[in-house]
Amino acid sequence: MLCYVFGIFGTWMSLHDQWRTWHTALICCSVGCVGLSCLFMIMTGLHPHTWGLPPQWLPQKWNPCPQDYRDYFPHGQIVTPKHLTPVALMYYSKDMANVLPAEKQIAIIGSLCEGSSIRAIERMTGVHRDTVMRLGVRVGQGCTAMMSDTLRDLNSTRLEMDEIWGFIGKKEKHVKPIDDPGTGDVWTFCAIDADSKLVPTFKVGKRTNATAEAFVADVAGRMTKRVQISTDGLKAYVDAIQHSFGGDVDYTQIIKTYGHEEVSNNRRYSAPEFVSSEKRPICGNPDVDLISTSYIERLNATTRLHMRRLTRLTLAFSKKFENFEAAVGLHFAYYNFVKRHITLRMTPAMAAGVSATQWTVAQLLKAVA
Repeated sequence: MLCYVFGIFGTWMSLHDQWRTWHTALICCSVGCVGLSCLFMIMTGLHPHTWGLPPQWLPQKWNPCPQDYRDYFPHGQIVTPKHLTPVALMYYSKDMANVLPAEKQIAIIGSLCEGSSIRAIERMTGVHRDTVMRLGVRVGQGCTAMMSDTLRDLNSTRLEMDEIWGFIGKKEKHVKPIDDPGTGDVWTFCAIDADSKLVPTFKVGKRTNATAEAFVADVAGRMTKRVQISTDGLKAYVDAIQHSFGGDVDYTQIIKTYGHEEVSNNRRYSAPEFVSSEKRPICGNPDVDLISTSYIERLNATTRLHMRRLTRLTLAFSKKFENFEAAVGLHFAYYNFVKRHITLRMTPAMAAGVSATQWTVAQLLKAVA
């Protein structure tokens, strides 16, 4: 405002011949001030009551944010942070989780990794659930990138692979053609080292050949030795392992057969009766005594216990694919580097020679920062 007034005053003075010495200088200065003022007003949205300044910098009587947001948004709709435009609230930041104290971040991430729900963490820590979600997504994506760079050149000799089911937004039978392509059933392909219990990588996507190909190729790129692989009877693994490992692998499928029994109210959610299993060698010369998927099945149970999004009959399912993927990355990073394995009496990363010590949640946050 001062630049604008000074520009107008300077222009008026330059029109008179009383100050001939300053005539040219005043014209240039005045035109420049007027131009800067107009540019500033345009950039701030032509809001004379704020001029683009945050409300905390203005006197209370000039504060543009009323007590009732409906005075500012007269359409009467509920306005969420994702609908706020930079012109409306230029001081608003979507990265509010970055300003949380370190102690709060450690408490939130530790609670997420131990299976607490977001609203429970909100009640325990006093941090808004949206901030908890943003922090979890940011750290989860960082954990995925950290494991992708760290878990390389592994000396594993025996791997087990499986996929665990979940859903995003709604289950597959309720998906409509107009829904987002990421909505519906989602599968997490993961592998585990049967000796060190390390999870070298994972892949989230649909249960298709393309997802299996990408997952197995990622696993193959992390191994340095010939490995023996055991999987379930999913046909997509056969071509994927052949394309990624070639002939340098010992691969076996375990085909399990379950009985068909009438479902009653007492056994509606019970597992079907196990009948038999068949070990079917696919390629190489696998050791029959080491063919098993017990460790990966136990890992699936651990994953469901520590991830609220994968708990059976839950209301804590994911609504976005990126949130689900970040939660999986956070879980497996915590499992590999922080959580002490009871049988090994150390973390899987220590057993695999990737880490020398057991990490804390603070160290995990520092590694992904």
